[in-house]
Amino acid sequence: MMKIEKIWLTESAVWIRTEDGREACELFADYPRLKDAAVEQLVNYDYDDFGIHWEDLDEDLSFEGFFDKQEPTPLYKLFMSHPELNVSALARRMGFSQSLMAQYISGKKKASKARTELILDTIHEVGRELVAV
Repeated sequence: MMKIEKIWLTESAVWIRTEDGREACELFADYPRLKDAAVEQLVNYDYDDFGIHWEDLDEDLSFEGFFDKQEPTPLYKLFMSHPELNVSALARRMGFSQSLMAQYISGKKKASKARTELILDTIHEVGRELVAV
């Protein structure tokens, strides 16, 4: 497991430094929720052994993702194109942990076909409920 020594924010990015001295950043511009956030929201984050979480913004970044750049997953593209979807609330509704859902979206873990269908079905179900209002 990667050990993080330091986390800091600049005007345009969040940076991390590992215990072995590697540094990497993620640009706020690459994340709609972070890009449009106020400074007060950006500085209000938590972190654990796996990544950084902005509860108020419903955004998560895994530490491994800072160093493991890969093609965005379909789930990533879906949630980035619809920032109004609350990932944490959807995860709770399906009985998933929020961190597992974040790993599916980031591509750190691959959701099975059945799990991906469940996620999409749940989004459709929420859509139908909203239309019925």
